[in-house]
Amino acid sequence: MSDLFDKTTNALATSMRMRQLRNNITSSNIANAETPGYHAKKMDFEDALSRALDMDGKNGLATSSGSHFAAGGLSVGRSQPDIYENPEGAVNNDGNTVDLEKEMSALSENAIMYKTALQLINKKMAALKYAAGDGR
Repeated sequence: MSDLFDKTTNALATSMRMRQLRNNITSSNIANAETPGYHAKKMDFEDALSRALDMDGKNGLATSSGSHFAAGGLSVGRSQPDIYENPEGAVNNDGNTVDLEKEMSALSENAIMYKTALQLINKKMAALKYAAGDGR
């Protein structure tokens, strides 16, 4: 993102992108709840978001001279979370591992968190608009 936005806005935008991906995975699991042999997919949201934001500083590169190019962590747009088969899923008689109640609950929770991040971004943009308009 541009330097116009602060770390919080960038983190919220990244969170929204990750939540969109999580929504797609969960929706796919729900859609395949009756498919014989389908194995539910899972994404570790917190780990993926932490890597994308480089919250712990492990992905950053250091420069030894002021004339070196700035080297940051992974690009938020290029970082991809790990998506894997859910090992916690119980296998049904038809080989399907989707727990429909858990998936519906996860989808609802994810939607609430997505809307919350969107509202926070909207408030930050409203504050920028207010500041740009000299408080009018």
